[in-house]
Amino acid sequence: MVGKQNAKGALLGLAAMAVYAAHDVVVKVLGAGYSAVQILFFAALLSFPVLTVILLRDRSEASLRPVRPGWVLVRAVATVVNGVAAFYAFGHLPLAQVYPLLFAMPLLVTVMSIPILGEKVGWHRWAAVIIGLAGVLIVVRPGQAELQLGHLAALLSAMGGALASVIVRKIGQEERSLVLLLSPLLGNVVAMGLALPLVWVPLELPALGLMGVVALFGLTGAFLSILAYRTGEAVIVAPMQYSQILWAVFYGWVFFHERVDAVTLLGASVVIGSGLYIVWRESTGATSRFKPVLASRGRSETATTPRPSILQRALNIGGRGGR
Repeated sequence: MVGKQNAKGALLGLAAMAVYAAHDVVVKVLGAGYSAVQILFFAALLSFPVLTVILLRDRSEASLRPVRPGWVLVRAVATVVNGVAAFYAFGHLPLAQVYPLLFAMPLLVTVMSIPILGEKVGWHRWAAVIIGLAGVLIVVRPGQAELQLGHLAALLSAMGGALASVIVRKIGQEERSLVLLLSPLLGNVVAMGLALPLVWVPLELPALGLMGVVALFGLTGAFLSILAYRTGEAVIVAPMQYSQILWAVFYGWVFFHERVDAVTLLGASVVIGSGLYIVWRESTGATSRFKPVLASRGRSETATTPRPSILQRALNIGGRGGR
């Protein structure tokens, strides 16, 4: 029975990652004509109706004032940086180059969990982090290939996503789920709204429709992730995030005529392998007290891709895993 549940959870996880990859394809299409700021602003704005319905479901009378305002603010800033940097990277790099850099997030989560959570990291996970960062260097190839701003943006996105994830692990027991759900969304709308006049390009109706698709795909991927983690064990579902590299190769070839070289695939394999090893180590009991990577739910949260575990709590849906 457990095996069937895990298999179903893995399939749902794969479906979620396929939807997330389609989300990123639409972002890349829009990135040819619009800035990451403009795309993120409207995609976040169009996510509000669904999240408003979630707010209406909450019958509690507690306020939306954060318990830990400093950490909530830092997390909101990290999520804003994560989102706009990722959108920029998708707009300016081949898909298959973006994902390996974003996959550095579990490695960075492991490192950041030491000062923020007080996590003790043994030499096994340290070795995985070092090897994974070497994989990032293989993808970027400093000195051999032209280092673009998109590469730096992807790495900055991974850092922002990692920081936001670790902060949720630190304050998630104290803060209301709606505070954690809405603060990044509001942060994105305010920050991108302030920057919007600097990058504004007249918006055509088809582009606005695609921005709505970005919001729809982000929320759909989050709901599929919730179902995946409700059904299967986190250690089985979490590695499904790496299937996005397969979609990146396929979508890049079909829609953008992108070709993936052997060096990029090698670097991606090293990063993925190190990430999988960290997931495995965290699942073996006493090696991790907080399990920050397993609890990160894989995909970085942005205004258009809310953290599934927080969305799950806000909807009062029971689950099998922790935050």
